[in-house]
Amino acid sequence: MSGLGWFAALIVGGLAGWIAEKIMKEKHGLLLNIFMGIVGAMLFNAILVFVFGSTLGGWIGQLFVGVVGACILIAALNRFGRGKA
Repeated sequence: MSGLGWFAALIVGGLAGWIAEKIMKEKHGLLLNIFMGIVGAMLFNAILVFVFGSTLGGWIGQLFVGVVGACILIAALNRFGRGKA
């Protein structure tokens, strides 16, 4: 998460993961929400830098980036992670 300290990244990542969980109508635990929010933010930050050359800054910008990135990760896990038995 660009420009945030590690403690702020945990808070914003957890909040972003929780919001994404509610948007995608999934049920995860706190640690997975934090993981999804932080990894999702890293993923979507990389996409934004690749496409536009910059990313959103500050708490609100990184929260938005984390939510979108976590939604992308949840959708990918739903699509590819759970194979049909």
